[in-house]
Amino acid sequence: MSVETVEIHAREHDSFLEEVHSFEFWFQSVEGYLAGHPYGVDPSTPIPDLDEEEKATLIATLSTYCVGELAALDGAGGMIGFAPNRQAKIFLATQAVDEARHLEVMLHRLKELGVTDSQREFESRANRNLLAFRKRLLEFVDAKDWEASLLAQNVILESMEFAAFHSHMKTADPRTAQMLSGVLKDERRHMGFGENDLGRHLAQAPHARARLREIKKELDALVLATFEDSQRELGTPASERPEIGRLYLETVARLGFDS
Repeated sequence: MSVETVEIHAREHDSFLEEVHSFEFWFQSVEGYLAGHPYGVDPSTPIPDLDEEEKATLIATLSTYCVGELAALDGAGGMIGFAPNRQAKIFLATQAVDEARHLEVMLHRLKELGVTDSQREFESRANRNLLAFRKRLLEFVDAKDWEASLLAQNVILESMEFAAFHSHMKTADPRTAQMLSGVLKDERRHMGFGENDLGRHLAQAPHARARLREIKKELDALVLATFEDSQRELGTPASERPEIGRLYLETVARLGFDS
């Protein structure tokens, strides 16, 4: 391959990033599944009649999700200030908007379930392992450590949420499933950014992989412990609990950060 061909491919890739890391691309992406869907749900979808046990389980699950979405909002918002280039700053700005929307729609779903103080509800249920993850993520952000922040935020946390939401959708009521469907579309976009940006960085600085591998091991333990605690609280049979952890690890592996 000639130097000229390589330069053309580089320019084409730069043009691609310029397009997808833009508010215009973001508007076009979200319009299809958010237009006419206040709080991420088609208004014609009836509110399901859940029994008390089903309602309590869903409240506990959504409360855990809210803790994760707040961590994602804090992380994405904090990373904007030290992102390495304009395109990354713009993408993270759109991601912060996504994370804020996710938190808002989940709080709204909690209100539909009869929770009068939804913020206090999810704060009181905060999982200690998830809180430890949030603390570690924000330590990376406060240190302006781009590599570690991107790994924790756009690879680990997004894969964690993707695994949880994808698994939940299989058994969720129609309103919750619709809400999670839109959130999942956003999560795929966020993971794609992490894969692309961190992958390009590691191609130029392969020595950084060893440090990130150790960070991943540390965060994996917190993610899997969060899943175990949540599944135990919800009464999931022990034989079924490893499934969501496997989905998480497979998702991270597909992004190229399994070792």
